[in-house]
Amino acid sequence: MEIKVYHQIMDWNEDVADQVKETLHQHHTILINIMGSPGAGKTSVLKILIQHLKKDYSIGVIEGDITTDIDAKTIHDLNIPCVELNTDGACHIEAMSVQKILPEFDLDQIDVLFVENIGNLVCPAEFDIGENMRITILSVPEGDDKVVKYPLMFTDTDCLVINKIDVLPYFSFDLNRVQNDYKAINPKAPFFTVSTTTQQGIEELVNHVKERIETLLHDPS
Repeated sequence: MEIKVYHQIMDWNEDVADQVKETLHQHHTILINIMGSPGAGKTSVLKILIQHLKKDYSIGVIEGDITTDIDAKTIHDLNIPCVELNTDGACHIEAMSVQKILPEFDLDQIDVLFVENIGNLVCPAEFDIGENMRITILSVPEGDDKVVKYPLMFTDTDCLVINKIDVLPYFSFDLNRVQNDYKAINPKAPFFTVSTTTQQGIEELVNHVKERIETLLHDPS
């Protein structure tokens, strides 16, 4: 019985995700889903991406949290349209939630809509929210075994960002292991190492995201 319910939910979510994609396609808006654990640095990476991209693109943000609007306030300080989505305990964002929020934005004036998903390495990976691109963030303090432990998150992503590389000397974190584990399950997706504190690796990440945005704006499929 539980298996049937699970598939019904997923099928329903896929239908709504397709509707979200069609709506965004009509407005020439790209949706980028940012995922990772609590504390991985999702908001910090998002903030830096916005700072580098906003001169070339009109940006909006859906800021997902179980409760509070702390991260949304950080984005609002950048003068970026932002809507807070509180899931009230749910461990992921679903396509229906995104669909209901889209009217809050003037999509004709938004080139790139970022969604910061709920901090979790399991559930968000299972739900298509209508995104054109997924960015997964893993931080050094979390440990180097996460790709093996949570493979779906790293298999179904378009880009892996290892954050907090500046603290690498203080942790037993095998960067080569993570890269090898990642390439074994997702060989075509790029891998970046960054520090939002020192700005190490940020230019390479920003350039990649810009290239993907340009490609998607011309061919969002």
